[in-house]
Amino acid sequence: QVRLVESAGGLVQPGGSLRLSCAHSGPSFDTYTMGWFRQAPGKEREFVATIRARASGGRTYYADSVKGRFTISRDSAEKTVYLQMTSLKPEDTAVYYCAAGSGIILSQVRFESSYAYWGQGTQVTVSS
Repeated sequence: QVRLVESAGGLVQPGGSLRLSCAHSGPSFDTYTMGWFRQAPGKEREFVATIRARASGGRTYYADSVKGRFTISRDSAEKTVYLQMTSLKPEDTAVYYCAAGSGIILSQVRFESSYAYWGQGTQVTVSS
């Protein structure tokens, strides 16, 4: 069984930065594709970023809305995935969720249904 625990989010001013982390408890962390999704008030949950399993080269993919501002990374020793967010905008305000899945093919990495395990979510608010 995999459990994902996210770090606390927070309140950040526009233009600021914040790093989220997600600890993976369970075996074979390196075999999982790890993703971040978010859900803004009144909106559906959307894909933010993903980093593939080591066997798939650990490549990263981003939503267009965050490309160039957010960076996803993973630390095998710590069994943790990170989301470094910079140049934050008010529209980045959302609950952010960490997700893990195995055997996800490339064409499916952006879909919620591809991920079997989810964190509890953490609130990120970008406001002055």
